Amino acid sequence: MQKRSLTLAGHRTSLALEPRFWDALEEIAAARGLSLSALVAEIDETRTETNLSSAVRLTVLDHYRQAAGQPRP
Repeated sequence: MQKRSLTLAGHRTSLALEPRFWDALEEIAAARGLSLSALVAEIDETRTETNLSSAVRLTVLDHYRQAAGQPRP
């Protein structure tokens, strides 16, 4: 696990993810022209999961499933 600190809605928070999820999240942010903090803030604002780390992982999974042509469950 790798922990990083981000600012979301004006507040500092830390998020622990596996390095591969951080890499994927950075790729998604770059592809969308967003900063990492902006992408995580978007995920935070729209999440239905109670845990931000889980919501981030599911967003990454959904992104790559969609890229592979698989429907979102």
